[in-house]
Amino acid sequence: MTIEVPAHSLFSGSDRGLLENVVLQHDNGIVTSICEGVPPATRPRSLVLPAFVNAHDHARPTASSFGALGMPLESWILRSALGTPVDPYLTAASALARSARAGCAVMMIHYTRPSGTMPLVEEASAIARAASDVGIRIAFALAVRDQNPVVYGNEEPVLSNLSKDDRSTIEQMFVRAPMSPKAYIELTDAIAAAIAGPKVDVQLGPAGVQWCSKPLLEAVAENSAQTGRRIHMHLLETIYQRAWAGRHFPDGIVRYLRDIGFLSERLTLAHCIHARPDEIEMIAASGARIVTNFSSNLHLRSGLAPIAAAHKCGCAIAVGVDGLALDEDDDVLREMRLVQMMHGGLGFERTWTTSEFLALAIANGRKATGAPGTGALLPGAPADFVTIDLDRLDRDQIMPVDPIDLLFARGNASLLRDVVVDGRLIVNEGRCTGVDLPAIEHELREIYRANARQLTPFQRAWPPLSASLQNWFEARLDCR
Repeated sequence: MTIEVPAHSLFSGSDRGLLENVVLQHDNGIVTSICEGVPPATRPRSLVLPAFVNAHDHARPTASSFGALGMPLESWILRSALGTPVDPYLTAASALARSARAGCAVMMIHYTRPSGTMPLVEEASAIARAASDVGIRIAFALAVRDQNPVVYGNEEPVLSNLSKDDRSTIEQMFVRAPMSPKAYIELTDAIAAAIAGPKVDVQLGPAGVQWCSKPLLEAVAENSAQTGRRIHMHLLETIYQRAWAGRHFPDGIVRYLRDIGFLSERLTLAHCIHARPDEIEMIAASGARIVTNFSSNLHLRSGLAPIAAAHKCGCAIAVGVDGLALDEDDDVLREMRLVQMMHGGLGFERTWTTSEFLALAIANGRKATGAPGTGALLPGAPADFVTIDLDRLDRDQIMPVDPIDLLFARGNASLLRDVVVDGRLIVNEGRCTGVDLPAIEHELREIYRANARQLTPFQRAWPPLSASLQNWFEARLDCR
């Protein structure tokens, strides 16, 4: 059945640019036509855009609710274990619905913290079911690590500062027998067999070079080359990771990744905040992408990534929320605005126009997640788009103003009315149609509150652990 969507303004995301007074038609998940010269009679006025992409996330609960705030990643990542999913379906449905409500057609799930309540293939299946219920496309990569579970090196000096009971708690939570590279590849194959499909792209997900041995990284590179499977990994997110890489890869960590065949157009790297210019050039030359996560980097005091420099040397840039948007609301539109404001130019020099940035963030995000097409709204393209309330965006209507420029001046998720993915209306008037997000979030809160007593040993161990972590990193990986 053909569905018509009138638009007072439509940003195609292609060389057709901004179209005025059109009707977009779609049928069976595909855009069939965009007819110009038809003034829509509907009110409020609408701005139709290609749907957004959250190109790096973890589908987890809000970490600040568990006291994981105002600390660097190296402490935050342990503290946030208090938010380990209690119900994988509900946790994923909550995160995916928030992303959909913010206008995303696609979300990357780099799954770093399984619940431990069920086999991993079943857990991945629960997450895929949540995505289907929400109606969003996903990429899924089970994050793997086989070294450095507590710090980037020997954890004994950290653990030896804890009491016997506190040490036992930390070891039970974090120090576990690692998965072999062969077992990880087989598990990824099994997950792909269970959930991969037209709206689910299963990827390889090494957590980061500091957490992965050379045999594991080399096995991932080899499997990706053999199968064509995409890879998603963190890289050089913090000053401590930079210092660690310098000590363990004196010839350069990115050079090593290039030499083992890890770098390719199948690869997406999150953060790269502390990548050097020569490393950015190697990433760009390989065809790999960088996902920048602006607010997450600020929350975790990680630094500012060299995104404008990467773009200028030809590196593909995408945008992710990383579960830590500025207001912890998964508002990817605000995230794109922040990236554009920070990296869009200095003085009269511009890195890109707002329209160029919007198009490239969506296109590169779709490539990173395996979603079909570039996101551009053209006949034959997937029907993935959002509708913005143009009357609220252009609230004064004093004179004609480019709506994309306005979007990057004042846009946020509250202006979104509808989100369509694969032809399905997944958000209508700001509410998810496939799941009851308020009810899911209420249920999750109640479960976490009921389980709070089980978290007491870790909360008791936290103050000495936090102090010991800080001492370890400052003594062994001082970057000043």
